Amino acid sequence: MNHSMPARSARSQRGSVLLVAMLLGAVLAISLGSFIALNTQSQTLAHRSFYLSEAMNMAESGLEEAVWSFNRAQAGDPNAWDGWNTTDGLTARRTFTDFSLGAHASGVVKVYVERFDPPANVPPKVAAFATVTLPGTSNVITKMVEVRMRRRSYFATGLVAKDNMTFSGNNVSVDSWISNPDSDPTTPAVPYSPAVRRDKGSIGGASITSTLSIGNADIWGTASVGGSTTAAITVGSNGIVGPFGTGSGTKNPASLATDFSANLETLTNPAGGTALASLAATLGTAGTPTVWRTPSISNSLTVYGDVTLVLTAPAGLSAIDLTGTEGITLAAGATLTIYTAGDVKIAGNGLLNPNSAPETFQLWGTSTSPAAQDIQIAGNGALKGIIYAPNAFIKINGNGDVMGAVVGKEVNLTGNAAFHYDESLAGWSKNSPYGVSRWRELVTPVERLPYSAALATF
Repeated sequence: MNHSMPARSARSQRGSVLLVAMLLGAVLAISLGSFIALNTQSQTLAHRSFYLSEAMNMAESGLEEAVWSFNRAQAGDPNAWDGWNTTDGLTARRTFTDFSLGAHASGVVKVYVERFDPPANVPPKVAAFATVTLPGTSNVITKMVEVRMRRRSYFATGLVAKDNMTFSGNNVSVDSWISNPDSDPTTPAVPYSPAVRRDKGSIGGASITSTLSIGNADIWGTASVGGSTTAAITVGSNGIVGPFGTGSGTKNPASLATDFSANLETLTNPAGGTALASLAATLGTAGTPTVWRTPSISNSLTVYGDVTLVLTAPAGLSAIDLTGTEGITLAAGATLTIYTAGDVKIAGNGLLNPNSAPETFQLWGTSTSPAAQDIQIAGNGALKGIIYAPNAFIKINGNGDVMGAVVGKEVNLTGNAAFHYDESLAGWSKNSPYGVSRWRELVTPVERLPYSAALATF
């Protein structure tokens, strides 16, 4: 009897099982290998995405350092550009390496400022180039960003209080006009008159707890608060907030806004200037810019030329005290810029400014004292000027007109004062901080080329 067939059949079956097992093993190996490869690739892509994001964050951090330096320099900080290479007097360059990325990755940012001390009306440009070296390799990820900057206006709103604003009296009003309708500083300014009167007067409270107590005043324009409800804006039975034609006791909903914000930076007295123990009756020379330093103004003063006056009286003491027949007079074509941390009282004959443009008189309050600076403007004449004193209690009282813009900690208008906001000041930017007007990522070699040579030098 032949028994060979069952033996071969058994071996054949065992071979088939082994073959199937090998095929299954191969499939599993391929699947596992593909899974591991896919997982590794996914991890690599995730790491790359993470470091791409980090590179962009680093570039923007470098840009923020440049903006900070610009604004500290603008605020008078002599050390604003410390740590930067400004030896050529035109550009600023700096490398930042203090980035903690983890996993043995390293990051470097180079920041290039085209003009660190730009002339007026010249917007500076800043470029930041970030490089991240991936851990365990020589591979790098780069991001490059360019920003253009421009000055923001402190006077985008006519009357601004950091905290609260109060209107007292039955005849107080706010409206507006445009002194420079063609945006050309070389053309004559348009003076305020009923013929050019507009209902674009604007008032604002910058804090989330600010209140605007309109009372019986007429706000021909808009009112805004930093909080989330317009209940912080109150009017009396004869008060108005809205366009011309708004009825008494009415807050036009379209003229109210919340979430108002304003960048109210504290300024410092500028350095330099010729020191004077006291002031004579006249100051300055027609057609000539001059800078002077003196403790205070207590007698009548007539100003010629382009005068900057730094009053050195400290916070809490009187810097300007004019009453009775005393006052400040600007000659035709003259300008006067005053910096002071002291208290200010302009009454009596007040400020006589024959020029149509309000910015020909500027009062910059520089107090940082916990006891707020006190600024009082009173009298029966017209006052044309701008006041920026973010840590001051400002009181405007009298029967005259105030034309320009005012920023303070607390603002109070009383009597029969009429405030006329010059809308042209919304684009006026002296002393104001820089902000980013244009942001773009530079991706291609052609886009990066204008900065390549400069970045290679540091």
